Amino acid sequence: MTVSLKPVENQSDLTSTLTDIAAAATTAARALARAPAEQKNRALAAMARAIRDSEAEILAANAEDMAAAKAAGLSGALIDRLLLDHKRVAAMADGIEVIRDLADPVGAVTERWTRPNGMTIERVRVPIGVIGIIYESRPNVTADAGALCVKAGNAAILRGGSDSFHSSRAIHAALARGLNEAGLPETAIQLVPTRDRAAVGLMLSGLGGRIDVIVPRGGRSLVERVQREARVPVFAHLEGVNHVYVDKAATPDMARSIVLNAKMRRTGICGAAETLLVDRAAADAQLKPLIGTLIEAGCEVRGDAAAQGADSRVKPAAEADWSTEYLDAIIAVKVVDGVDAAIDHIERYGSHHTDAIVTEDQATADKFLQQVDSAIVLHNASTQFADGGEFGFGAEIGIATGKMHARGPVGVEQLTSFKYRVRGTGQTRP
Repeated sequence: MTVSLKPVENQSDLTSTLTDIAAAATTAARALARAPAEQKNRALAAMARAIRDSEAEILAANAEDMAAAKAAGLSGALIDRLLLDHKRVAAMADGIEVIRDLADPVGAVTERWTRPNGMTIERVRVPIGVIGIIYESRPNVTADAGALCVKAGNAAILRGGSDSFHSSRAIHAALARGLNEAGLPETAIQLVPTRDRAAVGLMLSGLGGRIDVIVPRGGRSLVERVQREARVPVFAHLEGVNHVYVDKAATPDMARSIVLNAKMRRTGICGAAETLLVDRAAADAQLKPLIGTLIEAGCEVRGDAAAQGADSRVKPAAEADWSTEYLDAIIAVKVVDGVDAAIDHIERYGSHHTDAIVTEDQATADKFLQQVDSAIVLHNASTQFADGGEFGFGAEIGIATGKMHARGPVGVEQLTSFKYRVRGTGQTRP
């Protein structure tokens, strides 16, 4: 079954189209769950080739989206998220190939034991089923999410952002060709063919129990809506209010390098640092150079009294700054009384996404890594490594900050569930 990508014109059409998409996804999910690893890998290889072969069409579609985004006055951070070029198209294809080369999680036995009565019990990874992904801006999520779901034996229903509508359609067309080439149903990856926000509400309803999990990837308003309205389980994070704490035992050159990268490499991604915390015992030596490095790189600094005293260019920080995800070249800076105060600040203002410590003191690092309750905690490394590709997952659907099932980068393994296989020799229960 192939679901049409013609524009949806009214609510009745939309409901009918989404119902058809969900029914096709359910059927495709059963086929994928039975597909051998070799066939899924052939599909992923074909999808990567199709992405590369379709570069001209993808970039032309992206140019259309970019023109509309600029005319609408989107921020620089959103424009950067939307932009595709030769390097980013190649990265999409490369990411699919990394996913192809991962071990197939489906059927993996994660634990096995024998009961006193002789029965053996195994915990085995199985696909979840139908994954609904709702995302904004980044068209590369179309490729990442589709490929990850296929590898894990799931069907995907993708609802991309309005601003990336044409780009996502061009990428999806390449993915469908790859699936077809490998003999898998094209409906294993489907794209909702409308910008109408009512489609989000229909997906959140579960479409008659056909969607098993929803994964939102976007801004706070989108994720809050998903968490508020979803009638199915959700893998989500609200935002990335990420911190870098520079300890008194930090090497100055390393601290400057990490802080600059964490904030300025790409300011619009969820792994970007939004707050810099500096140990008061290191402030005399570290604070002024760190602030100067950021300002000279084009970053606006908002700080407490100590930060303002270190550099007259620092603007006063308001209370809201400590809990703000800027997604822009802006950072909040605060001096704290050691690692315990840093941990307390992160617990109060952070979002449990990604936080880093820079120090040469192993005991201090260990305390930070143990006590900071975030999905990703780093020692002497940039927060920008909060990425499934950098974890070796090939890609990710998102960074989950909840504590159930999936946490951190949601990759192939996190897109599986499990079941128990029990083998007996005629045992009955007394």
